[in-house]
Amino acid sequence: VIFSRFSFRQETRYLLLGNALLSDLIYLLFYTLSAALNAAHIHLPKEACVLLLFLLAVACCGGLFTAAAVVLDTYIAVLFPLRYIALLPPSRTRKIIVLLWLCSGAFPGIFFLVLWSTHNLVSCVLETCSVPIILMLTLNGTDAVKLCFWLSTVVIFLCLSLIFCCYAILYFKTKQSGIWENICSRASVTFLMHNTALFFHLFPPLALFIESFLCFNVTRLQTGIWISLIVCNVLMILPKVLFPFLYGLRYREISASLKSIVKRKQLHLVA
Repeated sequence: VIFSRFSFRQETRYLLLGNALLSDLIYLLFYTLSAALNAAHIHLPKEACVLLLFLLAVACCGGLFTAAAVVLDTYIAVLFPLRYIALLPPSRTRKIIVLLWLCSGAFPGIFFLVLWSTHNLVSCVLETCSVPIILMLTLNGTDAVKLCFWLSTVVIFLCLSLIFCCYAILYFKTKQSGIWENICSRASVTFLMHNTALFFHLFPPLALFIESFLCFNVTRLQTGIWISLIVCNVLMILPKVLFPFLYGLRYREISASLKSIVKRKQLHLVA
């Protein structure tokens, strides 16, 4: 709906939302492919496994960076409403989306090149191209692998901290305006929706962070693999599944367009 309607493509929020949904869809498709191949006991070549892991990392980074961009867009729209159109026109938004994808490809690409140059990526672990197993064995790998994991964790928490700070500033800046008096108001529902999305994006990295500590001190390898399975197959998938429903219900134009497609009725604009 977003990419097929010209009016939606002229708004920054819809372009960013469409990019976020696209990156989540790419992640789900490749992760489902990986899970299906593992369930069928089909072993990928090492090069194909590396490519699949790289595409998953790119899609995951794209979703995370776009989520941060959505928050910054909301921040600018609320605090600088008169300058919003000048700051974020559709043409500049498209350039920002291209930049987000370039960063999403460069960030995991650097790590993959480092691991490849140190000969840590083409190990026997890739014989079973399962993200949870590879993630768990990464925590027991060499120093270069652990360094890449910790740097990735730091970047994720920096993005999530930026998102949290923007929401906190928005709340305190608008607290005295009276838009929070009604719990069912549009602002309250929007804030609750963003907090829900933030929680589901924050919880999986937090679970992995806790798991990384337990891995070295408490848990065994088999227990760690079970934890990784829960994180990757449930906690990482859940926000990507809920994201379209939360934002589809939030934006009235999108929900109305979806209803018109289901009901096969043409929308009529009323002044």
